[in-house]
Amino acid sequence: MNNTKRPSWDEYFLKLAMLASERSTCPRMHCGCVLVKERFVLATGYNGSIPGQPHCEDVGCLIVDNHCSRTNHAEINALVQAARHGINVTGCTAYITNMSCTTCAKALIASGITRVVVFSDYHDTLAVDFYTKCGVEIVKLEIPERTIHYDYEQYTSAIKTEKSK
Repeated sequence: MNNTKRPSWDEYFLKLAMLASERSTCPRMHCGCVLVKERFVLATGYNGSIPGQPHCEDVGCLIVDNHCSRTNHAEINALVQAARHGINVTGCTAYITNMSCTTCAKALIASGITRVVVFSDYHDTLAVDFYTKCGVEIVKLEIPERTIHYDYEQYTSAIKTEKSK
């Protein structure tokens, strides 16, 4: 019998944001963002350089006013992914590993995000103030369990391949 607690929707989408953050290429912050509407993932993003440019982990950070200017933040990358695919994010929830910086908060607000779910704060940001004043709901949760539970041995219909043995 499986004794693992099934994650809530908020925990599930935050775990997806955690997974997205693993693609981050700036060593100063690994952040992930998942844009969700009606329990449907519309776009994801993580901290990384603009397309075609080198990554911080390869050439170092480009620090201006204590921020890395080489990197687009997870929220911006998620919004850009949605825009490139013609996806309307009005009314979405943004699941983000870390509270937004001021710039990302303004972008999410302007795009019509109505709810933000996070488990970590961010330094030197006006995000909470802006979200609150603009009527964006902020939900701060404990960090979800960092383990993915997939009990291969338990699932009787699963057959191992040569490489998984």
